[in-house]
Amino acid sequence: MKNNLVKNLIIAFLFTLLLVIGVMIAKTVNAPNLSAYDDKQINPENADRIKIGFSLGTLKEERWIKDRDIVMAKAQEAGIEIIVQNANNDDQDQLKQVRYLLEQGIDVLIIVPNDLYKAAYAVELAKKQGVPVISYDRLVLNANVDLYITFDNVKVGELMAKRITQAGGKKNLLIINGAKTDNNTKMIKEGYDKVLMPLMQSEKINLIAEEWAPNWLKEYAFKVVDDTLQKGTRIDAIIAGNDSLAEGAVEALSEHRLSGKVAVIGQDADLTACQRIIEGTQLMTIYKPIEKLAEATIEMAVKLVKKEDLEISEYINDGKHNVKYYLLEPIAVDRKNIESTIIRDGFHLRSEIYRD
Repeated sequence: MKNNLVKNLIIAFLFTLLLVIGVMIAKTVNAPNLSAYDDKQINPENADRIKIGFSLGTLKEERWIKDRDIVMAKAQEAGIEIIVQNANNDDQDQLKQVRYLLEQGIDVLIIVPNDLYKAAYAVELAKKQGVPVISYDRLVLNANVDLYITFDNVKVGELMAKRITQAGGKKNLLIINGAKTDNNTKMIKEGYDKVLMPLMQSEKINLIAEEWAPNWLKEYAFKVVDDTLQKGTRIDAIIAGNDSLAEGAVEALSEHRLSGKVAVIGQDADLTACQRIIEGTQLMTIYKPIEKLAEATIEMAVKLVKKEDLEISEYINDGKHNVKYYLLEPIAVDRKNIESTIIRDGFHLRSEIYRD
């Protein structure tokens, strides 16, 4: 009896011992590899990786969605981390988002300002932390950014006005500019004024009105054109600040059965604008090869982080300071050269533009 009790105790002990060992083995197998995790965190490649903050004032227009996507793609190709924020036309949101980007430890800030003046405070925040700033396609005024990179907006205005004046005869012209909060609008106006002013003075062009669309709203362009036609005023040509405003103008013309009978010009080469050009309801757009802009921006961002010479000799005054100015060439596009520009570059597919 005693021998059986001892035997049972030994068996119970061995069973318990085996159970404990089994549990310990299971825990070891399922435990996270802490050393591998730590190595990943301190990987020198991760530690040296450049981090870009990209703050966009808006994504409401097709053009800015393309900019976001192409800049992100170019950054990723270069092995650069990029964090993107969209302010949805809200100045306070853009400021908060820039604060957030700085908290993430970005090495350089690329900003598309919603407001040409108010964004200066966001630039100041970055500068205080030693973070260089690139003003992307819209200049922040009175801010002393490290670089302003854009297309030649004065040339954009010149190209628009020259095409309007190519055909003979006196024209009743309506101009619908973009937002006053965007410095590009003023530069585009400077360009078309160079061409139009002498013609207006000689009465070869009759300026019906010149309007400014808040936040680039196409609904405002629709209203301006509709109100003008309701008054019985003839419109021969419209210069719109971008293709979204041109779309609003064409929609209003269509309501009055004038679609295709009035010369409408915009800019940005939006897909719908290209479709209208083929269909004959928009005369021309200004094409800006965004891929070139994005590529140059990423290249300049890397140079700024590494404190290398940007090798830029052009400067522009932002109201208080002369800042480095990188310019790219815009291209006027109509039915004659849409194949050799926009379609050839793959900016839009031929099948997308030629819907029918």
